[in-house]
Amino acid sequence: MLVDKVKLALEDIRPQLQADGGDLEFVSVSDEGKVTVRLTGACGSCPMATMTLKMGVEAHLKKVVPGVTEVVQA
Repeated sequence: MLVDKVKLALEDIRPQLQADGGDLEFVSVSDEGKVTVRLTGACGSCPMATMTLKMGVEAHLKKVVPGVTEVVQA
């Protein structure tokens, strides 16, 4: 199931975010493959959060979870 694959893939990248004082929470995934996450901790207020979301989280999910089309912030 897509939700389970997305959650598992997010666990792969959480340690990198946590090392910088941030984290993320899974919110939802649509039938079209749009994943919504909530950035927390230092990531919630970081000016680089959008880049982290697109270049890091989205790139990783698209690579390892077929069907993911986009990652957006809640």
